[in-house]
This record gives sequence, structure tokens and C-alpha cells, in this order.
Amino acid sequence: MTLSEPVVVYGAGSWGTTLALVLAGKGVPVLLWGRDEVQRGAMTRERENRKYLPGIPFPGFIHVVPEGAPPRPAGSVAVLAVPSHGIRELLAAVEPKDGVTWVIATKGLEEGTGYRMSQVVADAFVGSAASSPVPFDPASSPLVTLAGPSLAREVAEGKPTALLAASTSESAAAHVQELFATERFRVYRSSDPIGVELATSLKNGIALAAGIAEGLELGRNTLGALLTRGLAEITRLGVALGAQMETFLGLAGVGDLVTTCTSPLSRNNQLGRLLAQGHSLDAALGKMTMVAEGVRTTRAAVSLAADKGIEVPILAQVERILFHGLDPAEAIDALMTRPLRAE
Repeated sequence: MTLSEPVVVYGAGSWGTTLALVLAGKGVPVLLWGRDEVQRGAMTRERENRKYLPGIPFPGFIHVVPEGAPPRPAGSVAVLAVPSHGIRELLAAVEPKDGVTWVIATKGLEEGTGYRMSQVVADAFVGSAASSPVPFDPASSPLVTLAGPSLAREVAEGKPTALLAASTSESAAAHVQELFATERFRVYRSSDPIGVELATSLKNGIALAAGIAEGLELGRNTLGALLTRGLAEITRLGVALGAQMETFLGLAGVGDLVTTCTSPLSRNNQLGRLLAQGHSLDAALGKMTMVAEGVRTTRAAVSLAADKGIEVPILAQVERILFHGLDPAEAIDALMTRPLRAE
């Protein structure tokens, strides 16, 4: 595609809006679509997304789609940045178009199936005509995952960021790399989309644990232990699910894990802090404006680990806190009193 070819960004949350800003900053025309009618109207009038990225003005190249129905892809690239639980509904409503490269910017695992987002997209596209009318030809409609250590606010403010374009199609990954790369937004290629998707999704459960530890004021030693042991268990699970171990040592693994676990801008870290303060899951989520993907992902990850016979002690304790009312302090005690073993 050329820079004059428009790109539709589906999802006007913090990350979808940020990616629209990156593209528009390069002179790429962007059609930004959001589900919320009130928000669409506000963004059109105010020329910024005050709900998620206040103070960041829209360049002239961003056009907010006024209609509630998601538009048909306008060019050869479309970006999916809606929450993981909304992907299927969105794709069922999109008017078909052949030959589109779909950039998956959503991190997470689907509850019930445990699918990665690329699996959800492919499954939705090849589903029955009644439920998913969008035709899907993997050869002409490649999927590229765009992910890595990338807090939306920092990217939108122009702070240097590096992340990955991962695909089984080298040409598609290179195409997306070239499209998004700027002097402040460096994009590397990866041929391991399974690893990139799993690493950047599973780390959200560890970020919840890190937020809980921060909320309990357990200190830096605890955080260091959670990060390293958390990396070990998400790597074990990822490799069992088909990922390359090396991916977990790069931007998608160590990079995203450190960023998400240590930043107050991380929504999963924020949620963990609220849980540590004694809020129930529903109450904590009610205090947040953005979706914490770690909630659904943690439940799916624990189920996948059980199916594969993989130990994920940190994720398992987080799942018990989220869905079974376990006191966070008891979860820490349970982790610290596990049988002794070699690292």
C-alpha cells in the first residue's frame, strides 16, 4: 500500500487511538471507528480522545467514523484494536473485502477456547456464513500481530518505543513494519506469532500479581522474584503451546513483562493494586475506565496449563484471587511455602 491509502482502525480505546496517531503522524489517512456513539461524537467535536488520551490532539489525517456500524476496510490494511471479547462480534459485522492484511493489536486469550487472537480472527473468518460472513483466504489476507512493551500514553506522547510485527508471512510482517515504523516507534519483525501472542498475553496475569505485591507493599525483592519466576512459568506454558523459547527473552517476553509489571500506567498493574486494597473484582473493575485483559487471559491460561500438565503457580494463585475470593496475602503465603526445589 501507499501512504495515501486509508487504514481503518477498529477500536477507539487508548491503544487503537494511539496507533491511529502513529499512522496519521506519517501522513497516512486513518478512519478511526469506536463502538460508543457518545465517544465518537466527542472525538469528532474535540479532535482528541479525552476519555483515554486527554491532551493529545488529533492530526488532520484522522477521521472519526460517525456511524455505529463498523466500516468496510478502506485499503489493503486494517487494524483490530478492540477488546478480546469483542473481536468475533466485530468481524461478524464487517462487510467483506478480499486481500486485506489484518493487523491484530489486541492482546489476550479467549475465554472458553483459550484461543490466541489470531486464532479467534481466523476462526471467525472461516466460520459458517450465518455467524461469520467474512470470507478468509490466508494467502491473500495475512494476519500480523503488532505487540510488545508499548504503554499507549507513552507512545502517544512520542516517547521512544520498540515492538514487533509477527506473522507467518515474512512479506506481510515487513509490510506492517514499514507502515508503522517512525523515528520514535521502532518495529522489528518476528516469524513467531504464536510466541509473540502468548508472551504479550500471558504476562498480563503476572502483571496482576505484581500489582497485588505493590499494593501489599511487599518491596522490590518480591517484585524481582515475581518477574523472574513469572517469566519462567509463562515460558514453560508458551513453549508447550508451540512458541519459540527465544521469543520470551525478547521484546514480547522480557520487554513487555518488565514494562507492564513495573508501570503505574499498566491497567493490569492498577487492577492488582486495587485487589490488594481489598476491593472485589467487580468493584475494582468498576473503578477503571480501560479493559484489563489479564482477567480473562488468566482464567484461560490456567485452563490451558491444566490441559498441558504445566505448572503455573503464580497464574494459578491470581486466578484464585480473581474468581474464588482468595485473600491476596494468603496467595503470597501459598507461593512462598511451596515444596522446595531447584530453579
